[in-house]
Amino acid sequence: MTVHLEVADGVGTLRLDRPPMNALDIATQDRLKELAEEATRREDVRAVVIHGGEKVFAAGADIKEMQVMDHAAMVLRARALQDSFTAVARIPKPVVAAVTGYALGGGCELALCADFRIAADDARFGQPEILLGLIPGAGGTQRLSRLVGPSKAKDLIFTGRQVKADEALAIGLADRVVPAAEVYEQAHAWAARLAKGPAIALRAAKEAIDTGLETDIETGLAVERNWFAGLFATEDRERGMRSFVAEGPGKAKFV
Repeated sequence: MTVHLEVADGVGTLRLDRPPMNALDIATQDRLKELAEEATRREDVRAVVIHGGEKVFAAGADIKEMQVMDHAAMVLRARALQDSFTAVARIPKPVVAAVTGYALGGGCELALCADFRIAADDARFGQPEILLGLIPGAGGTQRLSRLVGPSKAKDLIFTGRQVKADEALAIGLADRVVPAAEVYEQAHAWAARLAKGPAIALRAAKEAIDTGLETDIETGLAVERNWFAGLFATEDRERGMRSFVAEGPGKAKFV
């Protein structure tokens, strides 16, 4: 298999395993969707890390596989391509991308599906599809512009240039830059911390933020309002408030 789901201590690691560059061929895309949906269902997975290994996150699509596809074939495949990445973006739990080496094309688009991105100091991001006479097709035109703004997204997509880790951090494409040897460890620590949090409240926060970014503010506020009131029916809310009053903030143990 080219993608694995490994679970320990509430954290599920979606690990790409297609050496040497983790090229995202059709089989890998389909497996990614399958395991993202499994991570969504599993109660023992409370947060997720996406990792490509120590040397490379994912260097993009399998160009040799795409080269032989004509228009009719890609019309049939394009939706499935997007759906595989959307399955990751819609995991209703905290998701962090641990980015080492190259995150280009589909690799960059996969990192964009995470809630948080921890990058190696030698990582490289980019959307080079324009150099092939294409545009990003796995969500890059939409998720990148929402993350870094339309002007910066157009710069990267129009030119196809690669972005070093320091620039990625400066424009908001990466959220933390660390030594390469520490990327997975820090990503796992971030996920493990949130895995101990109130699962329903975290799901509510993620859905409210993501929905709000895709709609008008009144609809977003309605989603927030409904989740906020609904959380008063949960045991975690009772535990959190009781602990706060008795012991102060940050000491509640959630179920």
